[in-house]
Amino acid sequence: MIAIIDYGMGNLRSVQKGFEKVGHKAVITRDPQKAAQAKGVVLPGVGAFADAMANLKESGLAQTVLNAAAEGKPFLGICLGQQLLFEAGEEWGLTEGLGIFPGRVRRFPGGNLKVPHMGWNQVEIQKPNPLLEGIPNQSAFYFVHSYYVDPRDPEVTVGITEYGVRFSSFVGRDNIFGIQFHPEKSSILGLKILDNFGRLVKSC
Repeated sequence: MIAIIDYGMGNLRSVQKGFEKVGHKAVITRDPQKAAQAKGVVLPGVGAFADAMANLKESGLAQTVLNAAAEGKPFLGICLGQQLLFEAGEEWGLTEGLGIFPGRVRRFPGGNLKVPHMGWNQVEIQKPNPLLEGIPNQSAFYFVHSYYVDPRDPEVTVGITEYGVRFSSFVGRDNIFGIQFHPEKSSILGLKILDNFGRLVKSC
């Protein structure tokens, strides 16, 4: 079973339906005990970094997320869920994140760019990753975000996207993965990533 963490941020049902479409059972839960029993954990989300961290801490789910990552379970952060994996976010001042990856979450510089970064954009693959099995380099995925992750350790970057700056749109280390784009909104290739994650969970 895959647990989709419900901490009050984002359209979780669309992620659940994405997994169901490719044949993997996923449940939406805000119960730390139920999430702890899952073989794989997904942290999605849309919205503000500070609000998300406050919700995770108040619900007790922040520790659940940290435990799942430390126990070696396949773990996937999507959009805001990817950003929360880092040490701090700069939205509305500096807010402490989960600290699983070193680095900060920064706002796009703006200027001639439209912020948020919204729509289809390519991912330049930097290294092999089990979630990218069957995904060609420079494939396009759907993005909606005003902030991006800036890892302090370049080794965690799996894929890069360019939007005024070159940013890490896919990060990963061991059992932990984070993607800035929305796989559930990214057609066949997005569903392929969800399928690859589901297969990884089943193999554990």
